[in-house]
Amino acid sequence: MAKHIHTLPINFTGGIVSPGYLLELLKTAAAAQATQVRFGLRQQLLIDIPDKNLAAFKSSCAAQQLRIADSPNIMSSYAAAGIFIQDSWLSEGIYKDVFNLFDYTPALKINICDSRQTFVPLFTGHINWISSASVHYWHLYIRLPDSQQLYAWPELIYTNNIAAVSKSVEQHINAGTTPETIYTLVKKENNYITRPLDKEPDLPAFHLPYYEGFNKHENSYWLGIYRRDEDFPLAFLKEVCAICLETRIGQLYATPWKSLIIKNIDPAHRKLWDYVLGKYGINVRHAANELNWQVEDNCEDGLILKRHVIRYFDTADVRTYGLCFSVRVNKPASLFGTVVIRKQENKHGSKLKYMQRYDILHTAGYNANSAQLVIYRESVSKEHLGPYIVALCKTFYEQHSEVNVLQHYVKEQQSLATAATPVRRIHQCPDCFTVYDDTVGDAGQQVAAGTLFQDLPASYCCSVCAAPLSTFNEIPEGVLQPDTTTAF
Repeated sequence: MAKHIHTLPINFTGGIVSPGYLLELLKTAAAAQATQVRFGLRQQLLIDIPDKNLAAFKSSCAAQQLRIADSPNIMSSYAAAGIFIQDSWLSEGIYKDVFNLFDYTPALKINICDSRQTFVPLFTGHINWISSASVHYWHLYIRLPDSQQLYAWPELIYTNNIAAVSKSVEQHINAGTTPETIYTLVKKENNYITRPLDKEPDLPAFHLPYYEGFNKHENSYWLGIYRRDEDFPLAFLKEVCAICLETRIGQLYATPWKSLIIKNIDPAHRKLWDYVLGKYGINVRHAANELNWQVEDNCEDGLILKRHVIRYFDTADVRTYGLCFSVRVNKPASLFGTVVIRKQENKHGSKLKYMQRYDILHTAGYNANSAQLVIYRESVSKEHLGPYIVALCKTFYEQHSEVNVLQHYVKEQQSLATAATPVRRIHQCPDCFTVYDDTVGDAGQQVAAGTLFQDLPASYCCSVCAAPLSTFNEIPEGVLQPDTTTAF
């Protein structure tokens, strides 16, 4: 990007912003000659301001209390609540309560996520809070800066203590303390409510929900907007805010996929959204294999690589469901992804693009939440990235098809059906195969219906051949001898 342009981040805590606040921000950016804005990986807004207007923009922001960020945004799965997560104790109100507890500006990355969703990355922060099965209690995972190793806090922590514990943990991380020692010190210095850690969180297998377009939810719609080049026209977003204000939509949601979600759209107002999408030519139906990418913020080279591989995907008609792709061009970052394209360091100092090489890696077991990377191919040219990544996708599906899921399902259903049907035991004469049926009894021998076999008198005998009671055999009803006769 040209040096005379300054990219300024505006944090939206948890990824939520009111349309009124966003509209004021967009007007201020427009006055500074900005024409496009972008959303970042941590649900923040990125604005490019020309150098000549930078001072005026900062002054206007300060006057209107529009804070330009100098620290990472608090990231959350708030955007997924209600549309991708159902029946969770972690409601939108609880998210807001947690955000309001932060009386300081975190200098480290903090993630606050529902354990039941796969829309927002769980472990890309330095301080990662993940909801537990116990209402209002959280798992905590610490990841030191420039490290991929996670430290699991040995106990669950109560909702109201998240901010205070985060602040204390951050102070000790910044002091260079080891995670084990951080736990000891935080435990000693803070009085917070805990619960024993019974088990690790049961995290679902990764699948990225389709987060674009108009989607029905209960009695309303939600709209997801994604931009291939990441740029949102400023004039378009201003009209989005105007519609929200006019139709009383109180919040917009930025996502870690650099997209925007608008919830609670009344069906009667859909025509307004169709109008503004059409006016600015906004496409809201991209291919799924384009939506599951994580590219570093402000990285045009990463976007070029992404587009290059996607074109190959389209040609080869490749399935990518269950996978997520991460492009790492600059300094290694904690990006989310099962497949990683990593630019190699330029050891020879060549500025020729065709000399650039990349490594292809995947997470251990193709687990999107794993920090362990496995090398698949090294020193791959840009032209060969597509074929190799397609081959890796095929390997992923082959490994997941080694177990015959259909055969296993059929056997499981048969087993359940067998277990659900109790086997009836009956009693049969060994000589003539006559069956005593306790639901009928034996009127000829004055035995009333409903009399169990064990309640028959000792004098009872077969009603056909007079075989004594003691000779009758108890067998499952399904294995009756042929030519049976019921005693009556």
